[in-house]
Amino acid sequence: MAKTDFLTLNSLSQSALFKVLERAHDLKKSYQAKKFSQTLAQHVLAMIFEKSSTRTRVSFEAGMTQLGGSAIFLSPTDTQLGRGEPLEDTARVLSEMVSAVMIRTDDHHKLVRFAEAATIPVINGLSDSCHPCQLLADVQTMQEIFGEVQGLQVAWIGDGNNVCHSYLEAAGLFDFTLNVACPKGYQPSAEWVEKANGRVRFYDSPEEAVRDAQVVTTDVWASMGQEDETDARLEAFKGYQITPALLDRARTDACFLHCLPAHQGEEISEHLFDDPRTKSVWAQAGNRLHAQKALLEHLIQG
Repeated sequence: MAKTDFLTLNSLSQSALFKVLERAHDLKKSYQAKKFSQTLAQHVLAMIFEKSSTRTRVSFEAGMTQLGGSAIFLSPTDTQLGRGEPLEDTARVLSEMVSAVMIRTDDHHKLVRFAEAATIPVINGLSDSCHPCQLLADVQTMQEIFGEVQGLQVAWIGDGNNVCHSYLEAAGLFDFTLNVACPKGYQPSAEWVEKANGRVRFYDSPEEAVRDAQVVTTDVWASMGQEDETDARLEAFKGYQITPALLDRARTDACFLHCLPAHQGEEISEHLFDDPRTKSVWAQAGNRLHAQKALLEHLIQG
């Protein structure tokens, strides 16, 4: 059986993505009923982290445990990768020992190289290019709130970063409209805009982008590795903060999503999470667990 990687959302077909999400909803119901399957008993996931993490690490590790398997945390300082072993050699070795590998890296090309050498599924736990696992959880959350994702109006406010890239890809795959408002010089990459398949519209201001939106979402203004750009970004992103007043311009049933961690006083206003329209953020974070369990089943079991 040929292995399947998950490096971007487009690694899976539209029908496969919907099946994964359907399974994610079922797994969440089982979790809430305190019922755990053993579908991945004796399977092991290797997790390579080049960047720090809370949600990605906990969701993958807890997910494997809940499915009857286990996960091994690896950092460059703990492995021979930190001493110069080629990625390809590590990929070949791990392919002999575990069922799948999840990698969180600052270089998407490393993921591609690793996946090409590995004979087991490789999962993108976040790269500088995109964050497909996050979008599985986000779409699951949208389905919980609105039922259907197709036809939704989603507003992205802020940096055209890796998460924005995955939103563009998701718009094309799940057939929702993405309204994007980014400061000049911080727009998403053109190659990712093409992946939206015409389902994206760009606006000059957040106020225009959120009009009639059912989902409003954002991310931090300076991601990990961009700390030296913080001052410049704080200046550039003035006016792009998510506030209750901005949410008032969206639909009355609008929800707010954020991949977290959030920086209050920067991309969101102080105490924004006191607003009931933002409670969806916590369900969104929790759905990382269930969406990734469904993804692991799909990739490992085939």
